[in-house]
Amino acid sequence: MRKIVRTDNAPAPVGPYNQAVIASGQTIFVAGQIPLNTDGKLVASGDITGQTKQVMENLGAILKAAGASFADVVKTTVFLADMNDFVAMNTVYAQYFDEANAPARAAVEVSRLPKDVLVEIECVAVISA
Repeated sequence: MRKIVRTDNAPAPVGPYNQAVIASGQTIFVAGQIPLNTDGKLVASGDITGQTKQVMENLGAILKAAGASFADVVKTTVFLADMNDFVAMNTVYAQYFDEANAPARAAVEVSRLPKDVLVEIECVAVISA
């Protein structure tokens, strides 16, 4: 079960995410993914668009292995090395989620990420029990 929560008594989302998602079933916690390929090599050094695409592809592969998809994601956390990259990251991120049913999300700037990448994203998904 998945239900989107929206209220006019809180600010509307400013991107492809929802205020909250109520979900029941089996919960999958996907560890933060950075832009490494399957050989463990950094992809798109210095390019937030390329790095975000690789991160999302990594998340998609893990979700698929767990029997889930982006449609099952209820929460994401985006870590950015530079908040000035938010718009570019968001443009790629939006390609993976239907805005009407997008997960809840937080995006934060951090002082440093593993391997000095530009972006790391983790997610929580819920599938039917």
